[in-house]
Amino acid sequence: MSYKDKIAVVGAGCTNFGENFEQSYQDLIYQAALEACQEAGIEFTDINAAWLGTAFPDAGVYKGRSGMDLAEALGVFDIPITRVSNYCATGGDAFRNACNSLLAGQHDVVLALGVEKLRDRTPTESIVKMMVDAGHPIYQKGFTAAGTFAVFATRHFNKFGTTREDLSLISVKNHKHALHNPKAHIRKELSLEDVMRSPMVAYPITLMESCPTTDGAAAVVLTRSEDAKKYNPDNKVMVKGHGFSVSTGWDLPFYDPHFDFTGFRATEIASRTAYKHAGVSDPYKEIDFAEVHDCFSIVELLTYEDLGFIEKGSGKKLIQEGITEHGGDIPVNVSGGLLSCGHPVGATGIRMLYELVRQLQGHAGKRQVIDAKLGLAHNIGGPGAVASVTLLGI
Repeated sequence: MSYKDKIAVVGAGCTNFGENFEQSYQDLIYQAALEACQEAGIEFTDINAAWLGTAFPDAGVYKGRSGMDLAEALGVFDIPITRVSNYCATGGDAFRNACNSLLAGQHDVVLALGVEKLRDRTPTESIVKMMVDAGHPIYQKGFTAAGTFAVFATRHFNKFGTTREDLSLISVKNHKHALHNPKAHIRKELSLEDVMRSPMVAYPITLMESCPTTDGAAAVVLTRSEDAKKYNPDNKVMVKGHGFSVSTGWDLPFYDPHFDFTGFRATEIASRTAYKHAGVSDPYKEIDFAEVHDCFSIVELLTYEDLGFIEKGSGKKLIQEGITEHGGDIPVNVSGGLLSCGHPVGATGIRMLYELVRQLQGHAGKRQVIDAKLGLAHNIGGPGAVASVTLLGI
């Protein structure tokens, strides 16, 4: 079933992303939901159903195991609330489920909210430790996220001639963009030398090409398009398309002899579905801006290719020629991306949607993309296994 113009985003909210030690998990939920509901002109009690995205409750503050943590934070009871977890694509999946409930006619006003509080745990109790303890009995013992994506980077270097400078330029771009995003975790301009000389995490990925560990929450209020004006008379942001794919498991693609480590099938599949819904045939020409999953710089570059912005192996041209910079043909991560905003895992996908909404409303301040009419949000999770692609437009 196509999503195109059947669902409206009538409210969006987002906390500051950062080391929010002074705020609890519940505080973050409340702040994001309040901004979204106020924009929609509703009270919390007007919400018919909600989806709570928290990917790693055991790596944070032991909150988010159940929908009751959202109910308690907002004082909303006696409605369906579902906790969603799907690695880094958790926020996109919460959004998908909320949309589907509207299309099914089950509910009239729904909330999709993502939140993660990761800074209250020490590194020895982090996501990495949790994965080692509970993950694959062999593969997981040597696993880090940076190490996994570093393999994709060195393969791209070998096959297509991409260089360390190409990856570092992505970080330079995104940190420059974040100067104009008051909600970003890191708001500091970096030179190419700053990025390349920062400590090596997993060759060729440096510290400043890696997203920070962050607290944050984001939320959207959704209705069917025919009801949108009842809640937000000024609303003009519609869902144009959405795709979601789980394309591998933990041990695949790593033990697949046919896998070439130059892209992510999940992104390709999810984007095809989203484009089909939206009627997009040439994403480079038709999409005005994008928020993509740059947990590490190489992931943004691979995503250029997986989304069909450019042919396989040529992603470096988009960054070399300034095409993905603010003011370029297709600005990418004008929010600063994960490299600057950080990555509170359950919240990231909906934080991207928040950025799309503000851009399409023309309310993005100095980072505003001129004449923005169609935006894309892309989430990828696990070892590139899970992907969400959403198109919002006016």
